Parts: sequence; C-alpha cells; structure tokens
Amino acid sequence: MNTASLPKRSLTTFYQDAFAILAESDIPFLIGGAFAQSRYTSCDRDTKDLDIVLRRADVERMLRVFNEAGYKAEVPFPHWLAKIHSNGHYLDVMFGSGNGVVHVDDCWFAYAVEAEVLERSVWLVPPEELIWSKAFVQERERFDGADVLHLLHACGRTLNWERLLARFHDRWPVLFSHLVLFLFAYPDRRADIPRHVLDELSERLRRLPADESHHVCYGTLLSREQYLFDLLTLGYEDARLEPHGGMSKDETAIWTEAIRQK
Repeated sequence: MNTASLPKRSLTTFYQDAFAILAESDIPFLIGGAFAQSRYTSCDRDTKDLDIVLRRADVERMLRVFNEAGYKAEVPFPHWLAKIHSNGHYLDVMFGSGNGVVHVDDCWFAYAVEAEVLERSVWLVPPEELIWSKAFVQERERFDGADVLHLLHACGRTLNWERLLARFHDRWPVLFSHLVLFLFAYPDRRADIPRHVLDELSERLRRLPADESHHVCYGTLLSREQYLFDLLTLGYEDARLEPHGGMSKDETAIWTEAIRQK
C-alpha cells in the first residue's frame, strides 16, 4: 500500500496516528520542534512544526512499521533525519543533527519532561537538549537564536547547567555566545545564568590560544551554506568531517546538495 491509498486526513490526525503506531510498536520517542518549544516558553508557534525524536538504533524499526502501515517512510539524510509522508503531510524524525554534532542518547529519555500533546500523554525533549540542538542553527534563512534565548528565559533558573556544559563540550563557545546575547537581551534576568557558569566560560575564553596551524573552519557547524566559500575558495578544512567531526564526505555532500531544494 502507498500513501495515495490512505484516506485524506488532517495533519492533527496524522500526528495522532503516528503517536499511536510508535506506542503500539514499543518504539520510545520524544516530541521536539515547536511543540516542545511552546510548552517550555508559553510562546505559541506554528503547530505544524512537530518533530519526533528517536534513538538511531530504532530508526530501521520505525521505517518498517510505518511502511507496513501504508505510509511512506524514508531516510533522506542518513546522518540525522528521516521523514514519514502521508497525503501531502510529512513528519520529521530526528536522531541527530544536520551538522553531525548532536546525537540522541539515553539521557534525552532519562531527563524527558512529560506533557500532553494532541490529547495524548507524551514526553518532550529536555530543555537542555533542545538548547543544544537549536544553538547551532544559524542559517541565513533560519536562525534559532531567539528560540535559545526564550528557552533560557523560561528555564534558565532550573536548567541542569553541568549537563548542558557537558553537551557542548569543546563547542562551548557556541553556548557562551548565546549566553552573552541573553545578558544583552534581558538585563533584568541576568541573574538567571549562574555566575559560576559565566566565570568558567570567561576563563576558558581568556585561555583560548591562537592556533594559526589549525586551518579548520568551524563555521560549517553553524551553517551548511554560508561557509562553503571558506571551504572551496579559502581552502579551509571542514570541521564536520573526521577527524574534527563525525560526518563522512558522502554525508556532507548529500546535505550540501539539499541546499538547492530549499
């Protein structure tokens, strides 16, 4: 059966059916995207933007059960994203990130937050992982910095800062940049960011050495398009590729080719 044989249904019904299929198949999943963002920040967003988050190990089983149920399920970007299609609608299924930095592991599920979405009890991506994944989205046509700042505004006082710092690891300057912008955007909420976090990151920055021999562009972790000039013309190495990152040349080629389809 293909999606054309499925009866016409609303986007909401499609999402509800997807939740049911995952639950009946015992495939653990989380809700991300605008649904999770709006729950944490109370800032209404386009409810069409709902992401399902899975462990990579569960992706093949997810593809099988949805295809067997009559949907079209595919993995257009093998390093991070699958899609489920139904009568012109689609659902993004994330198990990583476009830049290869973010990975879905057991901690996403251990710290997930229970909520009701579309009249169903589900679990949301934790705010720490939501910040981690959104902090790197800095494309010309999509910049998630405001989402990060709204999450900090809503959750900064209760975040697990030790875990958030660990998530960013040696990519900590990305987090620090958002924290500086938060201090600028919300002067009345500066105390929400623990002083020891700011002190630690400031000290890291003070000690950050210049390394002229390290001809690598980390801008590709922020935008897949805007730093192509640096790779192709200036001769920089791509920080997404091994040994600097976790992506292969084939994966970056597929992800770069998709720019034309935007």
